[in-house]
Amino acid sequence: MNQLFSTEERRAIIALMNREIIPAIGCTEPIAVALCVAKACETLGCRPEHIEARLSANVLKNAMGVGIPGTGMTGLPIAMALGALVGKSEYELEVLKDADPEAVKEGCRFIDEKRISVSLKENIEEKLYIEVEVRAGADRAIAIISGGHTRFAYISRNDEVLLSLDCTTSEGGAAEESSDPQLTLRRVWDFAMTAPLGELEFILEARRLNMNAAYESLKGDYGHAIGKLFRSESERNVMGDTLHCQIVGMTTAACDARMAGAMIPVMSNSGSGNQGLTSTVPVVVYAEQNNATHEQLVRALILSHLTVIYIKQSLGRLSALCGCVVAATGSSCGITYLMGGGYEEVTKAVKNMIANLTGMICDGAKPSCAMKCASGVSTALVSALMAMNGRWVKSVEGIIDDDVDRSIRNLTDIGRDAMTHTDAMILQIMTSKS
Repeated sequence: MNQLFSTEERRAIIALMNREIIPAIGCTEPIAVALCVAKACETLGCRPEHIEARLSANVLKNAMGVGIPGTGMTGLPIAMALGALVGKSEYELEVLKDADPEAVKEGCRFIDEKRISVSLKENIEEKLYIEVEVRAGADRAIAIISGGHTRFAYISRNDEVLLSLDCTTSEGGAAEESSDPQLTLRRVWDFAMTAPLGELEFILEARRLNMNAAYESLKGDYGHAIGKLFRSESERNVMGDTLHCQIVGMTTAACDARMAGAMIPVMSNSGSGNQGLTSTVPVVVYAEQNNATHEQLVRALILSHLTVIYIKQSLGRLSALCGCVVAATGSSCGITYLMGGGYEEVTKAVKNMIANLTGMICDGAKPSCAMKCASGVSTALVSALMAMNGRWVKSVEGIIDDDVDRSIRNLTDIGRDAMTHTDAMILQIMTSKS
């Protein structure tokens, strides 16, 4: 059964998952900027007098309106200030976990003293690009993250170049390792179903972190509190106390807290905490409510998360397409499997997802992202139910192809290339508000 993949192939896929599924505190775009600031300051060797960030449009878009963990504030300036004051680059996407109220006060003084500036980096193709320059007296240091939220492409101090990698990326827009395994949906399914269980149980840490985020959110009042709404009496009077509402409520609760800036770690997927939440929580809640076995839960989570990684390989890290579309497609696959579906049913669920949610725009990270998570998760359940009832969108309808991998490419081609002008318009609208 396990001969579908050699030991080396399995290790390569697991290594890919371990790179893409990592803990994060806060929205990953401003946190990545804070990480870049921390690295630049460590390279400078002292507290900077001034910090300048030059960012790609997609990073800027996702960092404007989202809460920064532990601050009660939104936006880049406080994230950058804390990156300089308490950030440690070794923490990667948990770079600000040492922030405390005193550091926030000091960060506010840093902002008030006009020590921080942010601008759009012009004439770059890479959508995930962060360039930070810090200065103190005659000394300066530069750090660049490109192609991945933790991928440093350039570091220098004064005239000494300490690191210089290619800032260009693969066709998909993500800086992939040359040794990354090439996936198809069939290979994703086969790996999730046949790899030794003991090699896959690392994914249970995603369950622990992301379910904890949901439960912690329900104790507070974060963002638009959509998760709490789905557990309220008014909601039950309209929709009832259904498994659907439990799944949507728990997923959006975790998103509420994360987008509001709660100091709660989540397990991200492909550089996005919301993608990690949406590919984990629906699968876990469905499994728990239907008494799935330990093995079924593990394999369903692997199927969900690896499907997301596969789709993101061609979509790229950032685009005008909401990441919840991709992550909900992963969770629909996991839920379809838990419903008793095989590979054919999973392909049908994917086609149903692509036929429905393609085109949902990303207009930056913000509290209302929880609403988009709700839409994605609801569609994931409908798509799975349709697939299990032998219903799926056919190739005569819209962008769906008989070949499921070609359908996925149609989705990613639209999100990566065709929606480029949409991205520009979104940023123009966001930055032109009075």
